Amino acid sequence: MSPPDEPAAPPVDGDHIREVVRSTNYVTWRRQGGWNPLVITRAQDSTFWDDRGRPYLDFSSQLMATNLGHHNTAVVEAIANQARTLSYAAPGFATEARSRLSESLLEVLPNGLNRFFFSTSGTEANEAALKIARVATGRSKILSRHRSYHGATAGSISVTGDPRRKPVDGLATVPGTVFAPDCYCYRCPFGLTYPSCDIACAEFVDEQLTREGDVAAMIVEPVVGTNGVLVPVPEYLPRLREITRAHDVLLIADEVMSGWGRVGEWFAVDHWKVVPDILTTAKGITGAHIPLGLTATTAALHDTFRDRYFPHGHTYEAHPLTLGPAVAAIGEYRRLGLLEKSRRDGEYLLARLLEMQSRHPSVGEVRGLGLFAAVELVRDREHRIPFNTDDDKLAGRPLMAEQVAAAMMKEGVFCVAWVSHLVIAPPLIVTREELDRGLEVLDRALKVSDAEVRAGPAG
Repeated sequence: MSPPDEPAAPPVDGDHIREVVRSTNYVTWRRQGGWNPLVITRAQDSTFWDDRGRPYLDFSSQLMATNLGHHNTAVVEAIANQARTLSYAAPGFATEARSRLSESLLEVLPNGLNRFFFSTSGTEANEAALKIARVATGRSKILSRHRSYHGATAGSISVTGDPRRKPVDGLATVPGTVFAPDCYCYRCPFGLTYPSCDIACAEFVDEQLTREGDVAAMIVEPVVGTNGVLVPVPEYLPRLREITRAHDVLLIADEVMSGWGRVGEWFAVDHWKVVPDILTTAKGITGAHIPLGLTATTAALHDTFRDRYFPHGHTYEAHPLTLGPAVAAIGEYRRLGLLEKSRRDGEYLLARLLEMQSRHPSVGEVRGLGLFAAVELVRDREHRIPFNTDDDKLAGRPLMAEQVAAAMMKEGVFCVAWVSHLVIAPPLIVTREELDRGLEVLDRALKVSDAEVRAGPAG
């Protein structure tokens, strides 16, 4: 692995790059004015460098995506080799890359998920899943959850519960979404306490499916990602599987973030021995080296289209340049023992965060599974009052979580902040020394939010 102080690449004109990008590009999920992006010139393993040669520890794998670290040699070589051999083929053809990846997926996906549709992103994977579910069942409604993110395109944003849906709700959304409560014990929507709650959040789904009718599928992130790294209690997902089966409703597991070793198994559902009818994933399938999305279904679902028109497709579906590198990525997860490492380092990470919580009054809760954790910030720990809300995010108001992340960035550690929590999800190859360094920087940065707690509520 390259040391953090590795010499910078040849100089680039960072100011010119920044100005061109700012003046010509849209930037996602924010107001366009005032954007002043850092210019990144290169990356290796758990580190990336800016245009001035300064290194940054990538403590969130960019967008919880670079599970294998940056610039994994085997995946990079697979991209180059595939480009030399066959850089594109229309989806109606069979290719060696398509065959090899399909065989590799059969070895790692939950048993019974053995029919594949390949796209180029997580949102496209979810679009395919939603369409397959609706057409196969002949039903229109989808049950989702309030604290969820499933993508930016029309169908996927329609089943998204987080604030990104609000600006387009009714303007660019698809009718038919029903939202269920989350398994979020820290802020239980029923005001109950586990385990005496009898998993009310799951049992309520039974009531919803009984009363709603016309529900094709329920879509869940088995471990909620951006919206707080919410790890369900052990009974939750198995109970959802029982309930959806009883109502003949399909279960879709969105593993775009939680898959590929992130939580210590190939996929999060493996922790609870749950097999959904459809599993979607992206990001870690190639370690984000190249865009690839996957929609995996049962053979029974595929069979519904054997004599029926399949109404979906993309020009880049099963693009060989995306499939070859995924085979290499699966090999790297195995070669490097990253599932077991994620479990081992995840236990260490959570223990360190819990110790940190005891010393920082602004930390309401820490939670996680594998190398996927969240630090939730609160103004008032006793009453669990967050510093910020979804409305603050949409209105562009200053967010405390972003201020803490900015303090970390000043010390050379990049960490994703969302509304009122930080997402800690370093590459699975992160060293113990890097993990310690990132946690030490976080420890110091939390003084920013602690100071506001001591100052008391605003106004």
